[in-house]
Amino acid sequence: MAGIHTHELTVSAEAIDANGHVNNLEYLRWMQDIAVAHSAARGWDMARYLAVGGTWVVRAHTIEYLGAAFEGDTLSLYTWVGDLGSSSSRRRYLVWRAADECLIARAETLWVYVDMRSGRARRIPDELRASFVVLPSTDAVMEELGLRVRVDGRGMS
Repeated sequence: MAGIHTHELTVSAEAIDANGHVNNLEYLRWMQDIAVAHSAARGWDMARYLAVGGTWVVRAHTIEYLGAAFEGDTLSLYTWVGDLGSSSSRRRYLVWRAADECLIARAETLWVYVDMRSGRARRIPDELRASFVVLPSTDAVMEELGLRVRVDGRGMS
């Protein structure tokens, strides 16, 4: 589906917490990494943001953990732009384990576009806005990808 950026990873030992599963902070790191990669893939790498004097900052993260991931698991991360306001954007994410067809987590970040010098919210430039496809429905994305919520018998995060 156009507009969805995908990344596959294998969970490393460093990602595991005292409970034996992926630490919650890893999900945040993965979300930020795939958001940056998606932006760069759409032509908006850090050099381009520096050239226009704007950047994104996080206002809020929401993560719903539906299952646990463990060392050695191969996970697919999906992200897309859920909406574009005048100076903010909601980006959505899914974390999927294909081995048992389990949706591990779904998440959302509210990003605010800011002026690099002042740190104040700034209007998203039309050329930036035009670089992304907006897909507002997580359910529609899941249906398109053939993903469904499945109870994970291996424990919750």
